Amino acid sequence: MTCTTHIPAPNPDAKVASDQLCELIRGEIEAGDGWISFARYMELALYAPGLGYYAGGSEKFGAVGDFVTAPELSPLFARALARQVAQIMKLSTSAILEFGAGSGRLAADLLSALAVRGEMPQRYDILELSAELRQRQTKTLAQQNCALNWLDHLPESFSGVVIANEVLDAMPVHLVAWRAKGIVERGVALDEKGYFTFSERPASGRLLAEAESIAKACALSPDYESEVALAAPAWLAAWGERFKLGALILIDYGFPRCEFYHPQRRRGSLMCHYHHWAHDDPFFLPGLQDITSHVDFTALMQAADAAGLELYGYTSQGCFLANCGLLDELNGLTPGSDEYQRAATAAHRLLSPQGMGESFKILVLGRGLEQALLGFCAGDRSYRL
Repeated sequence: MTCTTHIPAPNPDAKVASDQLCELIRGEIEAGDGWISFARYMELALYAPGLGYYAGGSEKFGAVGDFVTAPELSPLFARALARQVAQIMKLSTSAILEFGAGSGRLAADLLSALAVRGEMPQRYDILELSAELRQRQTKTLAQQNCALNWLDHLPESFSGVVIANEVLDAMPVHLVAWRAKGIVERGVALDEKGYFTFSERPASGRLLAEAESIAKACALSPDYESEVALAAPAWLAAWGERFKLGALILIDYGFPRCEFYHPQRRRGSLMCHYHHWAHDDPFFLPGLQDITSHVDFTALMQAADAAGLELYGYTSQGCFLANCGLLDELNGLTPGSDEYQRAATAAHRLLSPQGMGESFKILVLGRGLEQALLGFCAGDRSYRL
């Protein structure tokens, strides 16, 4: 694992909260015969009430947080996305539901862009599990002239646009190793000093079936280790029961299956973020760092297909945003102005293959749309799924 000794130490209150979370997790491990799945560890580390990373009070987004998302980088992201959202609303219903809205920056910029276009939604729902983030979103969106609603769970029925930006990468994943002796699950146990450590058990059930399917589809090298996502496909399958008309726009970093399980990624894609330091130790300061995994977009497509949802397109973020007119939005600013210079720098990062343009992908799924979508008018990569 990456050495974390050079990473800045947390403040005393944050360290106390992390220690409390560690005790909570230790208690689960001891109650679970000395072992819990990594998916459960990740769930507690990120979402344990009052202590998990997304349930605590630390700043997470932007320059003062742990990482920068595309909406935090520039309003150009939302302005381009607004063109696609507007098209889908015209083909379905004038409603938006954002899943995991973070600081509320995307919602604020998206609503502002739609207002300029004269295409405001009739309502904007936010499904946010973190009470702390709800408070931040409320402040960020205080000036928006739109019917805003915060939800506690998925609606029973929905038509319109669902947006999930950098949400799926933070859903819990299982860790699996394809050993010579068979497929094992890498869970979490305690070492002799009471610290968290990896411990392997034979994989079983749904996890074993999925791991066997991956092994058949991809050329895995000996002792290949990686993540297997069960939560994200299950979340998508739940939408299949609820979605009536419209589209889900899923934005995240990841790959199609055989690129995800590529020989060069034989130790997986798990990554942690703390004060803009990226490393691979999920046991470092639990509750104070983000833990993420790249997305297997093939698994999402398969879950959507089984749930009766249609695939409307899959491509890179750079291609999608270019199709949606991000450069037109940039050219609408005053050349040479400070605003233009900042926006041009951000546009390069959002579009460039060396920046976020290639690492992030856009997958759009839904039901009932009878028109090709703007974001995939060129460069659609659906065939790679």
